[in-house]
Amino acid sequence: MELEPELLLQEARENVEAAQSYRRELGQRLQGLREAQRQIKESASQTRDVLKQHFNDLKGTLGKLLDERLVTLLQEVDTIEQETIKPLDDCQKLIEHGVNTAEDLVQEGEIAILGGVGEQNEKLWNFTKKASHIQLDSLPEVPLLVDVPCLSAQLDDSILNIVKDHIFKHGTVASRPPVQIEELIEKPGGIIVRWCKVDDDFTAQDYRLQFRKCTSNHFEDVYVGSETEFIVLHIDPNVDYQFRVCARGDGRQEWSPWSVPQMGHSTLVPHEWTAGFEGYSLSSRRNIALRNDSESSGVLYSSAPTYFCGQTLTFRVETVGQPDRRDSIGVCAEKQNGYDSLQRDQAVCISTNGAVFVNGKEMTNQLPAVTSGSTVTFDIEAVTLGSTNNNEGGNFKLRVTISSNNREVVFDWLLEQSCGSLYFGCSFFYPGWKVLVF
Repeated sequence: MELEPELLLQEARENVEAAQSYRRELGQRLQGLREAQRQIKESASQTRDVLKQHFNDLKGTLGKLLDERLVTLLQEVDTIEQETIKPLDDCQKLIEHGVNTAEDLVQEGEIAILGGVGEQNEKLWNFTKKASHIQLDSLPEVPLLVDVPCLSAQLDDSILNIVKDHIFKHGTVASRPPVQIEELIEKPGGIIVRWCKVDDDFTAQDYRLQFRKCTSNHFEDVYVGSETEFIVLHIDPNVDYQFRVCARGDGRQEWSPWSVPQMGHSTLVPHEWTAGFEGYSLSSRRNIALRNDSESSGVLYSSAPTYFCGQTLTFRVETVGQPDRRDSIGVCAEKQNGYDSLQRDQAVCISTNGAVFVNGKEMTNQLPAVTSGSTVTFDIEAVTLGSTNNNEGGNFKLRVTISSNNREVVFDWLLEQSCGSLYFGCSFFYPGWKVLVF
């Protein structure tokens, strides 16, 4: 039975679409296969280079150590030879002097004897007198061979077998690192790196995270510890970075092979404090503010409204000073000068004593007091983007979650107008407070 022309055309179109989809799927799989092949080839090439460099360095170091040991032993031979040969040289000089003296005496005696008695009585007398003063019966002591050093080199050939065993066991080639990076999350001026174990038989004691710009040839350590995530700060926006992680087994000193490097970047502009505020000193990147001993007070705001709903805003208190009930860390809809705290309308904040304020009113729920090392996070979501029905004094509602020291409070924040982005700020009344924002 023949199909109608329209049905036949429709079926042909569907087959073409299916073939196109099939081609796309095959293309994606082919791309994945090529990436897998490239990973094997590139990692193998890098491993070869690392092995060659390591063993070349090892040969150079071993050669240097052997040369240094040889010099030390030769110096020891020289020292023993010089110290023990000197007394023998002195004895030799003494004996040679005695031999020369005896030869001279023999010649003089023979001449005196040939002259006979009579005229030569005086020569015989002088010779006899001279011989009596030389002590011809006194001979110097010469040491026996068994009493003087006989140097030799004591070399244990078993070191070759020991070194051979260590060399044959030195180094391994691993095809699968026991830990891999599983997620990269962009943050303003930073990237959260999360990793996990992929080898269930491997018990990790510590992890080591490194990163580098893709334009750099050198990885640098950024974290060593037992946690499985870390936020890498000082990330330039829209710049690609590579991250890798390794682990150290329980009770071991050596690190595992590196994970497959993962590339990440952040498109979010870094959070910065406003520069030039007299009461605060800022870091070079303006993400750390330190309350100095200036008498000026007021709220230090962000340089721009860089916090958006749906993101997590994090403050970390590096150092603390004397607390005050008016202290505040939080966010606001707009900058309002003339206030000494964020405990005001159109702002939500937490005080250093743990009190939470919404639009200037203190909430009944309270968080733990802020201490050195405390982390305070703000998560804000838009709940209503139109006017409310209950007419509670606000036209827009945001759901706010503040977390600190493993506790959190959740509340609704009513704003007079819609805000696409928010400012953040802080105020401290006594010096010593230092807060990092990211």
